[in-house]
Amino acid sequence: MDLSDYLGLVRRHWWVVLLLTAVGVAGAAAVTRTLPREYVSSTSVLVQPSGGDANAAGGRTKGEINLDTEAQLVRSTQVAATAAELLRTKADPRDLARGVSVEVPPNTTVLQIKYAARTPELAQAGSHAFAEAYLRSREENAHYDLDTQIKALNAKLKQLSAQLGQVITKLGKLSGDAPNRPTLDSQRTTLQTQINQLNGKLNGLSTTAVSAGRIISDAGLPNRPRKPDLKINLAGGSVLGALLGLLAAALRHRLDRRVRRAGDVWRRADVPVLAEVIGRARPRLDDVFPPYGSGGRIFNRLRNEVVAAIAAVVPPTDDTRGRAVVVTGASRGPSATLVAANLATALARTGSEVVLVGAHQPDLLVGVAPLAGMVGVQPTPGLSDVICGRVALSTALQRAPRTPHLRVLATGATASAAGLLQSQALRDILAHLRTQCDYLIIEAPSTEASADAQSLAGVADAAIVAIELRRTRYPQVADAAEQLRRVGTVLLGSVVVPRLKPFVPTPTPAPTTPPSAALVEDTQHFQRLDDAKLAELDAERSVA
Repeated sequence: MDLSDYLGLVRRHWWVVLLLTAVGVAGAAAVTRTLPREYVSSTSVLVQPSGGDANAAGGRTKGEINLDTEAQLVRSTQVAATAAELLRTKADPRDLARGVSVEVPPNTTVLQIKYAARTPELAQAGSHAFAEAYLRSREENAHYDLDTQIKALNAKLKQLSAQLGQVITKLGKLSGDAPNRPTLDSQRTTLQTQINQLNGKLNGLSTTAVSAGRIISDAGLPNRPRKPDLKINLAGGSVLGALLGLLAAALRHRLDRRVRRAGDVWRRADVPVLAEVIGRARPRLDDVFPPYGSGGRIFNRLRNEVVAAIAAVVPPTDDTRGRAVVVTGASRGPSATLVAANLATALARTGSEVVLVGAHQPDLLVGVAPLAGMVGVQPTPGLSDVICGRVALSTALQRAPRTPHLRVLATGATASAAGLLQSQALRDILAHLRTQCDYLIIEAPSTEASADAQSLAGVADAAIVAIELRRTRYPQVADAAEQLRRVGTVLLGSVVVPRLKPFVPTPTPAPTTPPSAALVEDTQHFQRLDDAKLAELDAERSVA
């Protein structure tokens, strides 16, 4: 299949795709209503350096604070436990930590602490609680670091003070000219300097104000849930529904055996397409196509192809013997009638003598045979009347009023025609008609309805299968081709027509004016030429 096949598939089954897409959207909306809501609230915290901060090598910030580490601390068990106390909940701190997410905007020292909950109030309270708990934890850690440093300095001062006291005691016991007195003076000075420095550091730490950070944007009350997202779910449902619709359309296309396109006939039924009557040609069952219309041009090309194909595959054995072509339908319907009438008319327009035989007996699906109305002749008497011996062939054979070179043997009365299409009398009639024309076009019943098409094809030189879109199935086309090939008839190809409406005949008004003198003279001339042979044929059939 190429792109046009897929586009045609969607065009033919668009309602399946549209229906399943709507179902997908409705299903997504229904699922969205049943899913639990998740609201998210965010608190922005400005993180300020404290005594124990240290940035790792390769950190995203150049300052003292490693925000990646701080983001992990927000979700720590210690912060979660403090947040649980602030929320006054007995939930497990680890469960609370699962609802927290932390984002770090680029090139900032800000943490965005987000908390997800089932209600907007819980989301707001949880985000604020984790921000407060993080700041408290950070402040406690900073105070702990300061206290540790102060304790370390006090211990060092105590040690140095003790050493200084010992040095002073030794100096008090020495005389003024003692040799080690300068050394002890130097030690005293050094210890005094160190003690003064430590006292300065201790005073600085004692007066340090700890500021771990502050909330610069408190948590707000979310007005819509983050999950489920209705727009995303509807989009996903529509895409899923459309995919299911395409799969269903492909499955329907795979299971549908009806002919949808003329291009598929050769590919799926191995039958070439000679012509396709396009939809804008508007085929009718009460008249043939005008010669210069779109439908007339289609059958003019078909006429040329049929003449060339018959000359190539069926070489003439007798110059007086006309070429016989059977037109049959692959399925029940008036498609063979449409093709046979227009092909015979197109051949007659070239000046060739053409005889059109209506052997398509009406059935329940076709209704009244429209052949006579299309070419403008009377439906009776016809072929069935001649076979039964009711009328002579010369009487039943009528010349088409609008096409002088076309003579028509209509279907005739159908009540007594059953089973006569396979008789020897029909074969004799067709054989005689072939000697009186250049082309004999036989409108045969469909191959699906009976075996009459096979019998008629056996006495013809070539056959054409009429295919009606959206009614004929590919197995019917293949079966029709196989039936014609089995009797040794050359299958020229097929003619594809759009789906035809049932034929409703209209009463033919009685002629108010006599036929033209030229038509009367032409008809009398034809009858004089054929009277002898037709009388001989009627006599032989009466004896039989």
